[in-house]
Amino acid sequence: MAAITAPPPPAPASTSCRLPRRRSRPLTRVAASSSRFRPSSSRRPSSSISFPGAGSSGGGGEILHVPPPPPPAAPPGAPVYVTLPADAVGPGGRVARRRAMGASLAALAAAGVAGVAFELWWGVVERQGPGEYDWAGYLDLAAMARHHGLRVRAILAFHQCGAGPHDPLWIPLPQWVLEEMDKVPDLSYTNRYQQRNKEYISLGCDSLPVLRGRSPMQAYSDFMRSFRNTFEDYLGAIVTEVQVGMGPGGELRYPSCPTEKLNQPGSSSELGEFQCYDKFMQASLSAHAQILGIQEWRSGGSTGTDGSQQDLEETSFFRADGGYWDTPYGRFFLEWYSGMLVLHGERLCMIADTIFSGTGVTISGKVAGIHWHYYTCAHPSELTAGYYNTLLRDGYLPIARMFAKYKAALCCGCFDLRDAERMNPESSPEGTLRQLVGAAKMCNLPLNGENSVTRLDDASLNQVIRSSRLYSGRSSGTSFSFNYVRMNKSLFEFHNWSRFTKFVRQMSDARTFLARLDVRRGQQYLSSMSVVWVVSRACAYT
Repeated sequence: MAAITAPPPPAPASTSCRLPRRRSRPLTRVAASSSRFRPSSSRRPSSSISFPGAGSSGGGGEILHVPPPPPPAAPPGAPVYVTLPADAVGPGGRVARRRAMGASLAALAAAGVAGVAFELWWGVVERQGPGEYDWAGYLDLAAMARHHGLRVRAILAFHQCGAGPHDPLWIPLPQWVLEEMDKVPDLSYTNRYQQRNKEYISLGCDSLPVLRGRSPMQAYSDFMRSFRNTFEDYLGAIVTEVQVGMGPGGELRYPSCPTEKLNQPGSSSELGEFQCYDKFMQASLSAHAQILGIQEWRSGGSTGTDGSQQDLEETSFFRADGGYWDTPYGRFFLEWYSGMLVLHGERLCMIADTIFSGTGVTISGKVAGIHWHYYTCAHPSELTAGYYNTLLRDGYLPIARMFAKYKAALCCGCFDLRDAERMNPESSPEGTLRQLVGAAKMCNLPLNGENSVTRLDDASLNQVIRSSRLYSGRSSGTSFSFNYVRMNKSLFEFHNWSRFTKFVRQMSDARTFLARLDVRRGQQYLSSMSVVWVVSRACAYT
């Protein structure tokens, strides 16, 4: 009788924390390459199954013909992306705080996020001169994402970042563009007080050769083409989506209210200013009136507006009873103003669709969630931003139809906002989001949701989950994903990281989460803590 021996003592626990080891290939690929699932090259696959005892020489065996199994169903839930800091690539064109970035990407990959999004700033890439592109930092960042198994959403940012040189995240338009805007001030958006806004070139000169012989559309087109050629090896596999910047903040809108003010408390009471008083926009308005044969509407703009007013009933244009917005002239002006914005977006979508056709990349554009006068008749803050959305008219459906024409995805925020926390009773972020989602569903658009405020409290994350259920796009073959804006040091703090990883599991398929983590259920907590330790040691972003 063999002697019974005690099991060997367990190996001493290591005192160092390590990231969970990642598989060299995704689980699905391992299964697909196994001989159990794929016939060898020495024999042809058969649609029949032979059971034990079956054969050609009797034995009562029988060959059953079984149809091939159906393809696996798409996993439930929505993939989660994380937007990297705006200065992930610094003004000099190199990855900032590279060690911290590598540790942060490793943490995000271990948490189960699908990928990262980051802006490729016009003011960084083409800073040296017209047609001189420096993609080195962004190529490095894409390679780092690929190393950690993350997909990339590239945001082509043709707008400025930050409020001015005093802002630590200040990234202006290329200097040579600003020089042209100084020579010709009407290249800037202009309100009726002749106040200029240089966040983005006025769409009134889209097709005019005002940038040293090129039009803004030609400059945007050359930028996209250079990006496509430079990132050719990444497109479709790593870079799966290209979001085209279409205005201030990257959104398809006018700068009716400066972008930095939109994030300040109290901005929700501003009505905004129409941005149509540069000479190019005025010429377009005049031509539009002339086509309609209404000479008296050829000059000027909206009347009876005052964006500094906080009470819309004190303005003759926006008030509910007898406001100019609901008069023949008001409808003429708003149709032209919003139509110019849609035309600008269509020009960019057409260019992007042509350049990225056949690359396997999805193109997308972003619409702003301007919700602070949603429960009014005129929706003034939406009108001044270029969305002709009132109690009597749907202003988002024309934009969604334009996106659908080019198979572009729609990106919008407000997914984390609740009506219950609003400061203005006329505001409704949930109502605005429902209308945007409804337009996307009606046009079968892929939808990318975003949070409007960077926070990780339970109430906000639960609101994102509830808002995401508004879009049931999978039944129609379209898709939904969520983009968390944006990564910072607080994301990796103990309690925030715990809430975030739980949120990722709730949003995406739990099986995918466990496969990416490559650990048993009982080890999830340890892996998350290891990630936090590594990121904190790497001096993550502040």
